[in-house]
Amino acid sequence: MTVEPLFQRVALIGIGLIGSSIAHNIRRHGLAGHVAVSTRRAETLARAQELKLGDSYHLDPQDAVRDADLVILSVPVGASGAVAEAIAPALKAGTIVSDVGSTKGSVIAQMQPHMPEHVHFVPAHPIAGTENSGPDAGFVELFQNRWTILTPVEGSDPEAVARLQRFWEGCGAMVEVMTAEHHDLVLAIVSHVPHLIAYNIVGTAADLETVTQSEVIKFSASGFRDFTRIAASDPTMWRDVFLNNRDAVLEMLARFSEDLASLQRAIRWGDGDALFDLFTRTRAIRRGIVEAGQDTAKPNFGREPGSAEGKN
Repeated sequence: MTVEPLFQRVALIGIGLIGSSIAHNIRRHGLAGHVAVSTRRAETLARAQELKLGDSYHLDPQDAVRDADLVILSVPVGASGAVAEAIAPALKAGTIVSDVGSTKGSVIAQMQPHMPEHVHFVPAHPIAGTENSGPDAGFVELFQNRWTILTPVEGSDPEAVARLQRFWEGCGAMVEVMTAEHHDLVLAIVSHVPHLIAYNIVGTAADLETVTQSEVIKFSASGFRDFTRIAASDPTMWRDVFLNNRDAVLEMLARFSEDLASLQRAIRWGDGDALFDLFTRTRAIRRGIVEAGQDTAKPNFGREPGSAEGKN
């Protein structure tokens, strides 16, 4: 028996890590009858075509979204508004328009003013990624057992939200629905601030005059290696994340700074009990993440020699 796809035509605007991984999942799981791929660079579009990520390929995003019943923007969050404005005239009635940006308040503020009344705007954020980017970086397992958060705007059609939820579940994701404000606060501490810390630590190591770059690379222990993996993430995307989730990030950084000051005092005054208590609590959090299936306790995070790192 032939199963009808969830959507007849899906338009993917942007075909980097997330967009190409969505394309792989649509193919693998039969989620759409036609995949239209659009990106602004001709060479990237040509590479997507070589990889057979879609059924049609368009430099003009309006051509991609025309007749689509699902449109997903996989672009840096700072570009969301301009792309929404560009595609708006070509959107048909009933189309679900979504995105994958890791900030939601700013994306809604940028995109919603351009959304026609006859479409359904349902922002989303798949919490999955690696340090790699571009159409070659995608793989079908990226969303497997990872969370995708939907942040419907006021007045969203429940059926449109439910269809998008089924789509992401079809990609292997677990789905949660919450407000954009709550999403941005949560992601500031679990994703954005950790990335900022990683960028800062790696930058500090590179700037130390007493430690040459070769020594940093030669003697890097597992902790520093994992920081460098995070710090290798797409610079355009993360620049936009910090500029567009400024308030939540600054709030979490203030809390982090207070806690860091307490840690400094414990080290300065030899307060071993305070250090032991903190390290015990943080160890329990790590075990909770593993038990929840969001990482593995295998040595080297389950990475095999020669395999792509960071598929988490």
